[in-house]
Amino acid sequence: MAFKILVSDPLAKAGVEILEKEKGFKVDVRPNLSPEEIKRCIGEYDALIVRSQTKVTKEILSSTKKLKYIGRAGVGLDNIDVEEASKRGIVVMNAPGGNTISTAEHAFSLILALSRKIPQANESVKKGEWERKKFMGVELYGKTLGIIGFGRIGTEVARRALSFNMKVVAYDPFLSPDKAKALGIESVNLEDLFKRSDYITVHTPHNKETHYIIKSDSFKKMKKGVRIINCARGGIIDEEALLEAIEKGRVAGAALDVYEKEPPKGSKVISCDKIITTPHLGASTEEAQVNVALDVAESIKDALTGRGIRNAVNAPSIDPEVLKVMEPYLSLAEKIGKMQAQLAEGYIKKVKVKYVGEAAKHDPGTLTRSVMKGMLEPILEENVNYVNAPVIAKERGIKIIEEKTEEIEDFANLVIVEIETERSKNFIMGTLFTKVNPRIVKINQHYVEVVPQGHMLVIRNQDKPGIVGHIGTLLGAENINIAGMTFGRAKPGGDAVSVLNIDSAVSKATLEKIKKAKYIKDVKAIKL
Repeated sequence: MAFKILVSDPLAKAGVEILEKEKGFKVDVRPNLSPEEIKRCIGEYDALIVRSQTKVTKEILSSTKKLKYIGRAGVGLDNIDVEEASKRGIVVMNAPGGNTISTAEHAFSLILALSRKIPQANESVKKGEWERKKFMGVELYGKTLGIIGFGRIGTEVARRALSFNMKVVAYDPFLSPDKAKALGIESVNLEDLFKRSDYITVHTPHNKETHYIIKSDSFKKMKKGVRIINCARGGIIDEEALLEAIEKGRVAGAALDVYEKEPPKGSKVISCDKIITTPHLGASTEEAQVNVALDVAESIKDALTGRGIRNAVNAPSIDPEVLKVMEPYLSLAEKIGKMQAQLAEGYIKKVKVKYVGEAAKHDPGTLTRSVMKGMLEPILEENVNYVNAPVIAKERGIKIIEEKTEEIEDFANLVIVEIETERSKNFIMGTLFTKVNPRIVKINQHYVEVVPQGHMLVIRNQDKPGIVGHIGTLLGAENINIAGMTFGRAKPGGDAVSVLNIDSAVSKATLEKIKKAKYIKDVKAIKL
């Protein structure tokens, strides 16, 4: 059987050759196609390979007829509508490890360049100047490097810092103190990292959890003279707040490879002489481009020839017919994992997963991978998939326990996930109604009936009259509609949990107002 593959972005020759040598493959390398051109031709292809230029939108996916696989030659998936691809049964794969070293080396290059003012000194000499005193630098020896996000890239940056005899502290919700100690670094909370670091580098994804993780208030907590580096994603650092902190002398300088808007034309960060800027070069090495091309080509080849799926971000590597039966349970398990990640406080030490009734008849390993994928994905810098989720959990010292029983308890099928963090334990129990409709039926000791989708608020409160009305008023003031709500309580007047499905995200200001309301103990905004 012949398969047609479209390569719509420039791809290293070595990757293209792997596909061209495979019998029965027809490879069309057509970079620089417009969205309309891709829409017109995509219907004839079985697989699509992109880098970052092609935007695989809902509109383009609606024109697919036999497309089975999309391969991204790189890590980030910002340019692919993964949710829409999943709805259409299209497997999306990436190359998560190909550019790790390149990005880590670029980040450390910027640390060195920032310390010794190398770009500014170079420009000065080119102008015919000789102002040695103007470019007085600082040593890395003995300084403290704070790393926000300790995945593959953060780990490689730490190794380089340690070789320069720097002290390394890291903030990562999934990094245990024991694991950090074994690596020769220290796991700290974000506030401690701000207070102690001479340099701060970020290596997280950009999402609602990490948007402006470094903002105006953050700079006020930092050492005077701190230096900031970002080779991850734009939007993690508030650029306006960074400029203000530099102007006030709180921050000595910054080095940016990524920006809130790319290219950053008109941005004030470009004109600031204390900010070193590069045009998103983290993965721009010959080796990285070859590595990601090889990885994605091998993944597409194996998938089309039936040798298995690897590095898939939206599908486990199991038989398609089995997948069809398991998919509702996989979706439920992943959603419970995402909820646990967003409800948890502190790093996660242990995850206990139990499958009951009909759910226990399926492969527990695959289901647990879905739980861990959902749990790890919102926080980590690398794209977490069904293949690497258990490995990433192990690297972070998270203990995973599985149990199953086919004996039916309160429900015909249950997926139960209990996590233990450094501060507390959280328990979530989910089921499938009519075998396809997911519901969360218990949160900690409270029975509820929650539809796990979209934007949600999970509120711990005392069971008192008027609470719902007050919350509704606060949300109404922000023009946010409540789509559904459920309540659970152990006894009248005691502790309770209220869960609201809402039509859009809640602002931080409104969240704070809810938290400060009478009888409210805590509120968490959840996005599934």
